[in-house]
Amino acid sequence: MENKLKKMKTLEKILTLFIGIGAIAGAVMMWIDPTGAAWGGEPLLEMLRAKMPWPDVLFKNFIPSGFVLLGLNGITQLLAAFLLFRKHHLAQYAVIACGIILMLWIVLEWWVWGFNAMSNIYFVFGMAEAAMATKSIGNQNEK
Repeated sequence: MENKLKKMKTLEKILTLFIGIGAIAGAVMMWIDPTGAAWGGEPLLEMLRAKMPWPDVLFKNFIPSGFVLLGLNGITQLLAAFLLFRKHHLAQYAVIACGIILMLWIVLEWWVWGFNAMSNIYFVFGMAEAAMATKSIGNQNEK
């Protein structure tokens, strides 16, 4: 049982780092090419403008979206990873929060863009984070 728990905590670290680094890369991509032309984001921007509030303010380009992505999924995931590596007593709660934030982010993506493979995979990542962290907290409480 101890070996499974260790593997699960390793997977938590990998997932939080992967998601956090990916979110930072996505934010930087949005800032480098705010129109989305170089990475195929132009149609996505139009869909955002059609569904989200204040399209003329928040969705002229991807710069604001990049900051939101960085704040909600980049920094939070990397903070959770840091807490996991430090074995901080709040690490598992941070991972649960990150998993929930990621799932909510994906639900918003589904509403704007519909279902797609990438969003579906990231929703599963969020569920996995929340489930593993909840399991870890349960194991801690059993001791």
